[in-house]
Amino acid sequence: MSISTSVLSDLLQSLPYLRPQLYFKASLTALSHAMEDQVLAATLDQPLIIASFQRERFYRQEAHRYQRLSQRSNQIYVLSAPETEFANSSEYYEKIAFEPDDALSQEWHLVVVADNYATCLVCQENVGSIAKNQQLPEISPGLDMDTARRFEGIWTSERGVSLKAAELILDRIQVYRPDLVGKINKARRRFGIGTVRRDSTTTPLNEYACDIDTDPFVQRLVTYLQASQYKLHKAYRSIAAQARKERLVNSISMAIRRSLDPHAVLEVAAQELGQHLGADRCLIYRAQATDAQTVIEHEFLSPDVVSVQGQTWHLAQNPLFQEITQQGEGICIADTLTDYRVTSSTALSLIVHKFSIRSWLIEPVFSQGRLLGIVELHYCHLPSQEWQPGELDLVKAIATQIGAALIQAEAFANLEELNKQLEALDRTRSNLIAITGHELRTPLSTIQVCLESLASEPDMPLELQQVMLSTALSDSERMRKLVQDFLTLSNLESGRVQWHPESLTLQECVDLALSRLRTRSSTEKIPKIKTQIAATLPLIRADGDWLVEVIAKLIDNACKFTPSQGEITIKAASNRNHEVEVTVTDTGRGIEPNRLEVVFDRFYQEEGALRRTAGGTGLGLAICRQIVNGWNGKIWAESNGKDQGSQFHFTIPIVQASAEEQRPVVKSK
Repeated sequence: MSISTSVLSDLLQSLPYLRPQLYFKASLTALSHAMEDQVLAATLDQPLIIASFQRERFYRQEAHRYQRLSQRSNQIYVLSAPETEFANSSEYYEKIAFEPDDALSQEWHLVVVADNYATCLVCQENVGSIAKNQQLPEISPGLDMDTARRFEGIWTSERGVSLKAAELILDRIQVYRPDLVGKINKARRRFGIGTVRRDSTTTPLNEYACDIDTDPFVQRLVTYLQASQYKLHKAYRSIAAQARKERLVNSISMAIRRSLDPHAVLEVAAQELGQHLGADRCLIYRAQATDAQTVIEHEFLSPDVVSVQGQTWHLAQNPLFQEITQQGEGICIADTLTDYRVTSSTALSLIVHKFSIRSWLIEPVFSQGRLLGIVELHYCHLPSQEWQPGELDLVKAIATQIGAALIQAEAFANLEELNKQLEALDRTRSNLIAITGHELRTPLSTIQVCLESLASEPDMPLELQQVMLSTALSDSERMRKLVQDFLTLSNLESGRVQWHPESLTLQECVDLALSRLRTRSSTEKIPKIKTQIAATLPLIRADGDWLVEVIAKLIDNACKFTPSQGEITIKAASNRNHEVEVTVTDTGRGIEPNRLEVVFDRFYQEEGALRRTAGGTGLGLAICRQIVNGWNGKIWAESNGKDQGSQFHFTIPIVQASAEEQRPVVKSK
């Protein structure tokens, strides 16, 4: 059997002057505990106590209190809808189990009636609160739903209201527990429950009379109010701190989104973080684990504090930096005057004294396990700074954001470099097409014409036949050199070349290079070539074949751009780096200053691939650079400008000769 009518509704209908109020669950808990404490503090015995808990799980939380109350009275009635083991019983007090669909399952009642006082709490759970609580587990699993529960009802110390509430609830108890009729009637007679009241125009005597100590009741309410105010104040502070943290993180995130410049991001982070945490000085600088020193570029500074911006921060002698690189964790020093890491280090003590650091926080900026930078917070005044966990978490969060910004900037820089490489590759491809079209198609066409003429004209004069054959041979040699240069540069760039260094004399290598040139240029008029190589020049160590190739190509390059009446000079001298510096100087066309570096690029041609007056593929100087780099030498060009001639220099390591070392013979390639 279940009762569908509400006790609260019946009470309001019986006493229409009552006005229900809104209560939160926490407030009702405090009120009910205060009412129970009032019973425990009273000197008189045997009050009537009626409590309805909606569900058994709510009753279980208070069962121990009702065992204590049972020592004060034998007129205690506890109602609840059973969920596990709650059932009708009379062990310590009377238990009344009602049906789960009874209207009592949505209500919360506590009525205390004594000879000299009475209080009652009659509430019904708000319908909207029930609906919201049913949705909360889906929205926020694990959330304490009690904080959101709301009730509306009556709480009063008016005796007449308490007696009426007791009457309504006792009537329901009799329905569920007919065996308690005798006990219930005894309570009715003792406290006058259910008797006809006087005319409403007169006030019953002792309507609010209370001659017991109400201090426990008042203390309970005051404690609850103080606790509520403290929790509210703490919540406001937490909300404000969280809002400041979100603003700080958002400002740095906005700086990251607005700019890929790491300097701009680090400057914003230093200013915002230092101001937010009330630091006297906030430093952010880039540093890697292997760095010996760094320069402070970004700083937040409060008034009357010495600036360190622009100064060099020595890291190799900084024990705190070394500890961070080894452990990968930040360091907090509440008081630098007592911290053993500072007092035991001369370098740290000097920094602390010079810049008045009293409290010191150092947080590393990591990304994928790699140290990118450091965040430092300095507090220069008393009292010493005690960091809260939330503040440390904030610094870690900012360090993470800074790490993301630095990685993003680094990725952008790498992307720019990659784009430049792709552009260079695209230029190489275009030049390759142009070179192939010009250097292969032209000689092929000439060879084809010559061979067709020889095949179709058997009566051609002998002299003309010789011209045709010479032309075909010359152009086939031109094609062979082009293919050879392609293969040579490809092998050098891919690292497929095996070097065979040996002790050599530079004069022999120069002589071999010149002999190649004279053999090839027997029919061409070339500029005058002079050599100025001292006989006392020390031995050099290089791969002889490749060294001859470099000298030959530099001489060949000089011949192309120097008129026949010009002059080419080959010089060599040892320098202070235990190297021999070779210089090939010409009096030819010269090089513009802004092109001194690019002349060593692949397919570089000053006049363009399709309209140059000098022959060649544009690969010779690129091959020279790859060969010289192979023995860790250097190669560069100098020129005073157009028509001012040019000088090409390269270096070769000197052999540290021993007594038994023999001078080898250089073989031609």
